[in-house]
Amino acid sequence: MSEGQVGRRPVGKAVLIAGPTASGKSALALELAGAIGGVVINADSMQVYRDLRIITARPTGADEARVPHRLYGHVDAAVNFSAGAWVSDAAKVLEEATAEGRLPIFIGGTGLYFKALTSGLSVVPPIPGEVRDDVRARLERNGVQALHAELARRDPRAAERLKLRDRTRIARALEVVEATGRSLLDWHREAQPPLLPKDRFRAVFLAPERDELYARIDARFDAMVGAGALTEVKRLAARGLDPLLPAMKAHGVPALIRHLRGELSLEEAASIGRADTRHYAKRQFTWFRHQMPEFEWVRPVEVTGWLAAVVRANEDAD
Repeated sequence: MSEGQVGRRPVGKAVLIAGPTASGKSALALELAGAIGGVVINADSMQVYRDLRIITARPTGADEARVPHRLYGHVDAAVNFSAGAWVSDAAKVLEEATAEGRLPIFIGGTGLYFKALTSGLSVVPPIPGEVRDDVRARLERNGVQALHAELARRDPRAAERLKLRDRTRIARALEVVEATGRSLLDWHREAQPPLLPKDRFRAVFLAPERDELYARIDARFDAMVGAGALTEVKRLAARGLDPLLPAMKAHGVPALIRHLRGELSLEEAASIGRADTRHYAKRQFTWFRHQMPEFEWVRPVEVTGWLAAVVRANEDAD
């Protein structure tokens, strides 16, 4: 069945598949999309970049030929792509999927994308770099208690909601009131509504055992290097882009660029890339556990049962 042959039919709840890198998300999304006529929609902030197919483990051409894939490799590496831009693109794809009678399957590991999708997006304007730098410098110089006391004077409502140990959020609330003259709480009230309210999706977080996951991460990074990641990074480096752009900071890219410059051996660069990816996976576990309670955590041995339940639910929705 081709992409255009699904036709208009009732579409069940959207499916959100999250998890740490190398946890098996892509394989699950591919199987689900094939079983129920879905469209796989990328929710990974690095897989949006067309320059980084191999090093970000984007779906292969063969996988993309099996079922429709959207929002993969559609952004140039020179672009500082934002969560807001992704939400705008996702809204268009969601509308297209609904019109075609395809089940939307969002898959990725970028927590902020899923947060924006299900909780809405803040409309806080960009904070000038000098304001952010000044607030962070005061945090380091004077400590978090002093910064919280200052926030309590300038934005008591925000300060009351923040715990003293929450350095990052205290600094964020203070820099917002300094830059905009308004409370962060006021900006949050004006946030854009979610594309998917809580009654319109089911969500799963794949949670392999840590040791197993880290072994898979290491093996996959080595496989990517063997599949041409170094050549891919060499082409990217030749563009002379700002090293602070998101694409230039993808896991493994900075270390491999250092190797290409003769600063590291290939094994040293690969070791750094593997370690950076493992650390990122650990942060993904922590972020989703605390920020996305609506996700059901599923171990690999439970995936088959979960998949069957989703397929049955989608059939019941027809």
